[in-house]
Amino acid sequence: MKQPLISIRPFIGASSFALSRQFYTDWGFEEVVLSPNMSFFKSGNFGFYLQDAYVKDWIDNTMVFLEVLNVTEYWNQLTALDLPARYETVRVVPIQAYDWGKECFVHDPSGILWHIGEFYNK
Repeated sequence: MKQPLISIRPFIGASSFALSRQFYTDWGFEEVVLSPNMSFFKSGNFGFYLQDAYVKDWIDNTMVFLEVLNVTEYWNQLTALDLPARYETVRVVPIQAYDWGKECFVHDPSGILWHIGEFYNK
């Protein structure tokens, strides 16, 4: 395609829309309310749509990869938020190194798996 891409904005669901909204705000995303059952969460020029929709198979199989410049710095900032202490079902998994780069993980309140990673070579 010759048309340049501007962004990609996945749609994710939530088992508890109110809880997930608060979680993503606490994580550091800025919420833009679009309707009573949908919000856009952004950080800089990047973002995603959170829907008040729950389909177990969909949520259980949703993964989002968030690329960062420095995963170690991001990890330090992420763990300082202490999200698992504030949200019963939230888990964070420490950085793991692979041949392509390294990443850590966040499981949101609904179970959506976020990969936060840094590539060695682009």
